[in-house]
Amino acid sequence: GTKALGHMDQLITSLALDAVKTVTLVDKSTGKKEIDIKRYARVEKVPGGEFKDCRVVRGVVLNKDACHPRMKRKIENPRVILLDCPLEYKKGENSINVELKDPSNFELMLKLEEEYVKGLCEDIIRLKPDLVFTEKGLSDIAAHYLMKAGITAFRRLKKTDNNRLARATGATIVHRTDELQAADIGTKCGLMEVRKLGDEYFVFVENCEDPKACTVLLRGPSKDLLNEMERNLQDAMNVARNLHMDPRILYGGGATEMAVSAALMEQSKSIVGVQQWVYQAVAVALEVIPRTLASNCGGQVVKLITELRSKHAKSGNAQWGIDGRKGELADIRELGVLEPYVVKAQTLKTSIEACCMLLRIDDVVSGMPAKKEGGSSREAPPPAEEEAGGEA
Repeated sequence: GTKALGHMDQLITSLALDAVKTVTLVDKSTGKKEIDIKRYARVEKVPGGEFKDCRVVRGVVLNKDACHPRMKRKIENPRVILLDCPLEYKKGENSINVELKDPSNFELMLKLEEEYVKGLCEDIIRLKPDLVFTEKGLSDIAAHYLMKAGITAFRRLKKTDNNRLARATGATIVHRTDELQAADIGTKCGLMEVRKLGDEYFVFVENCEDPKACTVLLRGPSKDLLNEMERNLQDAMNVARNLHMDPRILYGGGATEMAVSAALMEQSKSIVGVQQWVYQAVAVALEVIPRTLASNCGGQVVKLITELRSKHAKSGNAQWGIDGRKGELADIRELGVLEPYVVKAQTLKTSIEACCMLLRIDDVVSGMPAKKEGGSSREAPPPAEEEAGGEA
């Protein structure tokens, strides 16, 4: 509700949950979950259209067009090959000069280059794929041979996009064309189509079978709104990821901190000696969260904290906290303000570890020289020696 696009919370929430569910990978042997939203959940922002056109594509969306105008723009159930090598003649790393004594040798050089590229294309064509993606360049001659074989090719992909394509289509990224095998071809893609969105062309590799990679397509009237929507979506996906990793949730609004503070204060009464001071110090420190909330919303801080402390002193009131909008005590369960358990636990661990680190510091050694009373830290230069034979 505090976001600039708070009125679109249902849309953002559904997009985030759908994206996180798509990229969730569970190890069958150990049951451990892997949710890498940074690598495999890409956000593609396309100005134009309406907010309701936003959706999660079960596959990959790339801002690319086919290399040849006569290549197919729509293929159902394509066979996909992913490459990490150029489909063009090898170029020297440095400038190379070639002297030709016979003009016919120039045609021979061009023929050798064409035969080399043709050999690369034949390695691909023998496996009868429908789609070829490569991270490197693709020459016009190679595009011609692939087009004649009914193959659609895309060039100069990013490494991250190629990895997502491999996860979505089931293909294996190959580094040399002569190493291609039938097992390297991806067959999990349901549809490849090149569409025009706004002023640019995008290739949709979608309807994949159990893709484990997705693209969140955002549409909106301006780039500023799309950037704001992306920031909100990233926050929502992080929360959804935390909930998938550990579904436990806690009450917000300072209720959890106040409940822990009351429990620590009660526990300190049963401890004898100086160790009870540690419990009391942590209990008092945790009250800073509800105190800050009460101060930010303009409420009476002392009154609210006193009432909240008395509430939590009684059993069964662990859900009471600060209403940040009205500046009064409220049942957080009714407000629906919840936070992931892993975030709260990490906050407490980090703060206590920081305190332990600071307490281990015995002294601070400064590298700056101490300033003298004259206001300058530099020593005065030694007086010049009097010249021999000077006046007495």
